[in-house]
Amino acid sequence: MNHSEASGLRATPVSTGRTAVAVRRASVVYQTADTPVHALSDIDLDIGEGEFVSLIGPSGCGKTTLMRVIADLEHISAGEVLVNGVSPHDARLARAYGYVFQAPALFPWRNVLANVTLPLQIQGKGKAEAKAIALEHLERVGLKGFEGKYPWQLSGGMQQRVSIARALSFEPKILMMDEPFGALDEITRDRLNEQLQQLWQRERRTVVFVTHSIAEAVYLSTKIVVMSPRPGRIVKVIDSTLPDERHLGLRDTPEFVALAHEVREALADGHH
Repeated sequence: MNHSEASGLRATPVSTGRTAVAVRRASVVYQTADTPVHALSDIDLDIGEGEFVSLIGPSGCGKTTLMRVIADLEHISAGEVLVNGVSPHDARLARAYGYVFQAPALFPWRNVLANVTLPLQIQGKGKAEAKAIALEHLERVGLKGFEGKYPWQLSGGMQQRVSIARALSFEPKILMMDEPFGALDEITRDRLNEQLQQLWQRERRTVVFVTHSIAEAVYLSTKIVVMSPRPGRIVKVIDSTLPDERHLGLRDTPEFVALAHEVREALADGHH
C-alpha cells in the first residue's frame, strides 16, 4: 500500500510523462576583473511536466542562477537547456514562464487590479478581457474583494499573493518562484505554503521553487534538488514519498521527518 492509499487520499499522477525542462552538462562562469567565478558546474536535471520541484542549498550555491538560466534571464557558458523542447529564449517568447520574485515587485501607485492587469495589457489584451482574467486569478489566490486596494494597504503575504496572481494571469506552463515566502513570518509562510499547495493541486502547472527551508521544500515538492556550495552542483535528487494531496499536519508524520532528514544529510554531504 502506498502513502496515498494509506492516507485515504486520491493519488493523482503528478507528471504527464513529458519533460518540461531538460538541463544537460550546464555550467555558468562569470568573468570578473581578477578571476572567473564558477556559479554552476556540470548540471544535469530533468523536470517533468506537472512536477513541483524545489531547489535547495546554501546561500550562493547557484539555486537562483539555475532558475534564471531556465527562465532565459541568464546564459549558460557550456551545456544545453531545453524548455518544452525549445531553447529558453524561444520558450520565453512563447510566454511559457510566470516568475515570482523574492520581493513582490508591485507598483505602489497602481491598485491590486491594475498591477495584475498590467502584463496582460502589455500583451495586447483588451481592458475588459484583462480585468476578467485578473479578477479570476485574484479569486484563486484568495484576494477577491481586494482589487481596489493599494500595495501599501496589504500585508506582506497578501502582496506576494498578488504577485502569484499576476504570474498566473497569462496562463504560463511553468511557474518560477524564487524564495517567494522567505521574508515572511512563520505563520504567514505556513498559510501561503498550504495555499500554494492547494493551487498546484488545482492547476497542475510545472513549478520550479527556490528555498532555504528544508520543511518548505519537503512539504511542497514532488521532487527536491539538493545543491552544493559554489560552484553549484546537484548533490542529490530526492523524489517525495508523501501523499499527492497534503496538509500541514503531515509535517508531524514519520514519512515527513524521514524525508527532511534525507535532505539535511544531502546538504551536509554537499559541504564535504
